[in-house]
Amino acid sequence: MIVQTSRFGALDVDDTRLITFERGILGFPDITDYALVQTGEESGFYWLQAIDQEDLAFVVCDPRLFVPDYRAPVRAEELSPIDLDDPDAAQVFIIVNKVDDLLTGNLQGPLVVNVENRKARQLVLSDKRFSTRHPLMRLPAQQEMSRTG
Repeated sequence: MIVQTSRFGALDVDDTRLITFERGILGFPDITDYALVQTGEESGFYWLQAIDQEDLAFVVCDPRLFVPDYRAPVRAEELSPIDLDDPDAAQVFIIVNKVDDLLTGNLQGPLVVNVENRKARQLVLSDKRFSTRHPLMRLPAQQEMSRTG
């Protein structure tokens, strides 16, 4: 499938990378279809690109890359809309934000994907151990090139 993006132009996305959020993502309830686009061969970050809105994309990652013991406390009824019986069979992503030189992750609003049918939903956790702005990593400082001459 060809997906138009504002960042990368037209991308050819394999059907196995398409994900449907029946209720959308918080703040975007009417946008339900996304493509998971890898940012690089060795990168743990992905773009979650809206299929029908080329300027809407989220950076996402597996939270366990930064918080190895992260486990979202999920009840079975929260997963029934995506036809998932076993929470361990899900792929979990978090939305990543950049604040100055810091990347933060929303551990309170994980995206849970049933890898079998590619249905997904965003959960809203009430567990106060988790933050919407959990620090993940600092970006390297950009050095200015000075001209001599």
